[in-house]
Amino acid sequence: QVQLVESGGGLVQAGGSLRLSCAASGRTFSSYSMGWFRRAPGKEREFVAAVSWSGGATYYRGSVKDRFTISRDNAKNTVYLQMNSLKPDDTAVYYCAASTTVLGTSNSQNVYDYWGQGTQVTVSS
Repeated sequence: QVQLVESGGGLVQAGGSLRLSCAASGRTFSSYSMGWFRRAPGKEREFVAAVSWSGGATYYRGSVKDRFTISRDNAKNTVYLQMNSLKPDDTAVYYCAASTTVLGTSNSQNVYDYWGQGTQVTVSS
């Protein structure tokens, strides 16, 4: 079993920054690829970013590329999402997810086995 706990969400003005963290339980964190997803009000959950098991490969949705950075610290069992130049359209509940079957990066929700409870990010205009 893997438990994921997100933190770092909050209210920020447009143009501001936030850093989300996702702490994972388990001794095999370094064997999982990790992803961040989000669900905006009234919309489906969507992919945001993914990082490979080693941190050597990353993948982003187009609208956040060059603004968001995903990274991981396997020694701390933690994955991060640094979000800069935030826009009101980034308002959503953000979820981290772990895949025990994919070592690289994937934008498909279907490959992620474990999910956190989510953290709210609200960007005001």
